Amino acid sequence: MRIGIFSDVHSNIEALTAVTEFYEQLDEPVDMYVCLGDVVGYGANPNECCDVVRELASYTILGNHDAAVCGRMNYQFYYDAARNALDWHAGQLTEHHHKWLKTLPYREDYEDYSFCHGSPVNLEDFEYVFNLHQASQLVPHLDDLQWITFIGHSHLTKAFSLDKAEGAVEVTSPMLSFNRDRKYIVTVGSVGQPRDNDNRACCCILDTDADTLSYHRLTYNIREAARKIFASDLSSDFAKRLFFGI
Repeated sequence: MRIGIFSDVHSNIEALTAVTEFYEQLDEPVDMYVCLGDVVGYGANPNECCDVVRELASYTILGNHDAAVCGRMNYQFYYDAARNALDWHAGQLTEHHHKWLKTLPYREDYEDYSFCHGSPVNLEDFEYVFNLHQASQLVPHLDDLQWITFIGHSHLTKAFSLDKAEGAVEVTSPMLSFNRDRKYIVTVGSVGQPRDNDNRACCCILDTDADTLSYHRLTYNIREAARKIFASDLSSDFAKRLFFGI
């Protein structure tokens, strides 16, 4: 089985369109899609992105921006530009999509896999896992974790293997191979706002027969995505960072 996994669309319809077109044009099709959250936030097209994700994904996980926009978390501690963006998105989003975001789960399990937005521990806190220290904090919870946990949130492409004896070890490759004797935390990058110094949209394919995950980077019309942010009441910084992947 092949599962298309993507995360952190952040209202960037140009990037999301590049991802969906990539999946549609594959010689070997994807059987199921999973979105790991943050469909909204930062970008200029929240409703359009919700339309696409709702149609495409078998599972969509609640992200922190999704939770904030639909009233499921307090975001007053966010910095001004992010808080203002969430207010703007809450006002832009249709009631239809507000209701959908309110139904999204913090976690979904499928066979040996788990899907959540941030750390699989204390799900409602949306904690990050993007370095060895953070990954090591999950080792005491290994018995509660699925074989592979896929997360977003950091907008990075980081992966860690976990073992009670060895602790956490970072694994890096455009193609990850998984050992059944270990457990894994895999961050899948960001569709709409990459922060790993690569401005291309990121998405993944999990091959459950080969026990592999591949990352795919896709060019898209950054200028148009940025133009719409500049033309809105959103912070111009959200547009500028798209060009640099930061």
